[in-house]
Amino acid sequence: MLRDLIDFNDLTLSEWEDLFRLGLDIYDNPKDYGDYCGDKILASVFYEPSTRTNFSFQSAMLKLGGKTIGFSGTSSTSVSKGETLADTVKVVANYSDVIVIRHPVEGAAYAASLYSPVPVINAGDGGHLHPTQTMTDLFTIGKLKNKKMTGLAIGVCGDLLYGRTVHSLLKAFALYSGNTFYFISTPSLAVPGNYIDSLKKNNNIIISETIEECIDKLDIIYMTRIQRERFDSEEEYRKQTGIYILGKEKLKRAKKDLTILHPLPKNNEISPEVDDDPRALYFEQAKLGLYIRMALLVKILENPKTTLKMPENNNININKKCANKNCVINTEENLPDLIKTESDKILCVYCESEL
Repeated sequence: MLRDLIDFNDLTLSEWEDLFRLGLDIYDNPKDYGDYCGDKILASVFYEPSTRTNFSFQSAMLKLGGKTIGFSGTSSTSVSKGETLADTVKVVANYSDVIVIRHPVEGAAYAASLYSPVPVINAGDGGHLHPTQTMTDLFTIGKLKNKKMTGLAIGVCGDLLYGRTVHSLLKAFALYSGNTFYFISTPSLAVPGNYIDSLKKNNNIIISETIEECIDKLDIIYMTRIQRERFDSEEEYRKQTGIYILGKEKLKRAKKDLTILHPLPKNNEISPEVDDDPRALYFEQAKLGLYIRMALLVKILENPKTTLKMPENNNININKKCANKNCVINTEENLPDLIKTESDKILCVYCESEL
């Protein structure tokens, strides 16, 4: 029974398939779900800017008959006065039935779930994860590819180092097998190894230096922007921009049924003329995100949290502190030091960095 959604892989494959089917039914019969959340309130707690994720969650709750409260940006909240994440969550939980949180610090959503008596949904935590975007991506692929989730050639291009949408997507596709992934990025923005480890057990991995060398093989190309906000300096950001641009000329060699996706917002990585190509389905992708988020809210509010229990540290003796400066354990006071083991590695529970 789903209590929080911090990572897409909190779900089993069968749970995800149930959500997928529910999303399809809501898409086909939206009026049947108009009062599912009639007495519920969603709190959107967005420390970082958002258009699609914030609006789609609010719209999803309203279409389910519920209500929304929240903030976007912290300047008008008590966060600007120094209120901790834990205290903010405890207060907001008094006024809502579910919290959707976006935060610039990695692991913040998991930390919030430790203190919230109502379900917490991760709407993006720094460069770590974005599970509901992954739901949107998989829902879009499944719907457009007739529920086919194996035997696909998928190109992932752009910022693969900091792209939380990429990280979540790769973790999710580790549930499937028989796909081939083409990773297209500069060496300094390559996919972190921990996101490849589980994926490559049952899927093929190919590193490509350019879009041109693999575009004719792809069933899906997932473009991402270079994220200015994740770089330490403007100079480092500018070194990475403009290298990978998907335009009409490159698409001449692509399959007629190629699906072009993008989590949005896009900058110059997709030429404006591509928007009119029938294979460009990123705006449809954003639309479909509404229905899968409606399905998630229905499911997560069926069996709400009733008690809080702080997890224990698995009795692992280790003195190392998480070295990730953008991990919530290093930015918020009084959080418990939590670690886990995975494939013989010891990881920080919050940001999943190896200790």
